[in-house]
Amino acid sequence: MEEKKAFKPSISIMHFTCPPVVGGVESVIAATARLFANHGYHVGILAGRGRQFDKRIPVTILPWLDSKHKALLDINRGLEQGEVSPDFQRYTQALVLSLRQQLARFDVCIVHNAFTLHFNLPLTVALHQLVAEGTTRFVAWCHDLSWGNPLYIPKMREAFPWTLLKQPLEGVRYVVVSQERQREMAELFGLDRSRLHFVPNGVDAPRFLKLSPAALRIVERHGLFDQDLVLLLPARLTARKNVELAIRVVAALKERRVKTKLLVTGPPGPHNVHSVDYVDVLCDLRDQLGVRDNVAFLYQEVDAGGVPDRVVSDLYAVSDALFFPSSQEGFGIPLLEAGLMRLPVFCSRIPPFLEVEGGDVNYFSRDEDPDAIARRLIALQNDNPSFRLNKRVLREFTWDKVFQDRIEPLLWN
Repeated sequence: MEEKKAFKPSISIMHFTCPPVVGGVESVIAATARLFANHGYHVGILAGRGRQFDKRIPVTILPWLDSKHKALLDINRGLEQGEVSPDFQRYTQALVLSLRQQLARFDVCIVHNAFTLHFNLPLTVALHQLVAEGTTRFVAWCHDLSWGNPLYIPKMREAFPWTLLKQPLEGVRYVVVSQERQREMAELFGLDRSRLHFVPNGVDAPRFLKLSPAALRIVERHGLFDQDLVLLLPARLTARKNVELAIRVVAALKERRVKTKLLVTGPPGPHNVHSVDYVDVLCDLRDQLGVRDNVAFLYQEVDAGGVPDRVVSDLYAVSDALFFPSSQEGFGIPLLEAGLMRLPVFCSRIPPFLEVEGGDVNYFSRDEDPDAIARRLIALQNDNPSFRLNKRVLREFTWDKVFQDRIEPLLWN
């Protein structure tokens, strides 16, 4: 496997359009192209219209790919009457000549929908001809099936070129975006489902969450998307913050095989000369309990002033709970911030925090057994469907994970 990957094939991605990167199939195209570029592949996009969205990824506009090309619209009007006109043949051959020239620059061509949708049937015919020539490897990425959609079936005919949309081709690797589509396509093509590769759509979590570059570096450095539980403690390192209890709870979670990361955002307190000594005590405790890799004092990674407010806000978005074990506080603004972010709160039962009471905060005593607190945090995992869905998305449906597990193997297996 590694020897094969020393040579990375060049990739072209073909679609009718390449508009600005918003929702829908176009964002899938953009995400796929970026993933290949991020992993060192040469990648380009062939589209009927649109514009470049990433300076690393050239976009070649071939107007005849466009499902709204004027000449194609005239051809499609004839097709609606069952007429395959001479213009259809001329359009097809023009596509063959153009695509043959463009694809000479690439080893693999990923085609979105054109093998199974009827919006540009001359393109479908041209692709069948190019597949037969055997000079390019094709991947048919099938989001939709004209022969499987009740809205489109009335437009289909049991004749050329419509039947090409349900004709599997030897040498083409077919990809479907859901197991339901896999079932439909296997039935339509008369293939075993194992011949159709299931590659779900993904989500670009950092982009969707609008994480700043500094926050993204923290996410990647500490593998936050791979954790079972991410606890946020946005406080300075002073004795009254009772950070040692948080460390002991992390150790109890580790003992229970919960993959946990505690993020402490603040630097040592600026006024108490003993604050640095307190940091030493915390580091020693972290080492004694074997949780050095589970507890991060982020000021040591960012700068002496602590984590900037913008980055702290981002960390609320990627954390699973606010953990605030202070023994003294004037008020407790992080509880309000957590509320704004819909983040569960676990905090000590002290008077300022009780003012936020309302059944919406998880309190614990400062002398409560750390393992008992850990069990309550684990219950958060088990009892909250939104929490479980979040973890499943991060583990299975981020684009990086989809690329690693399902997209890149298409090139080698």
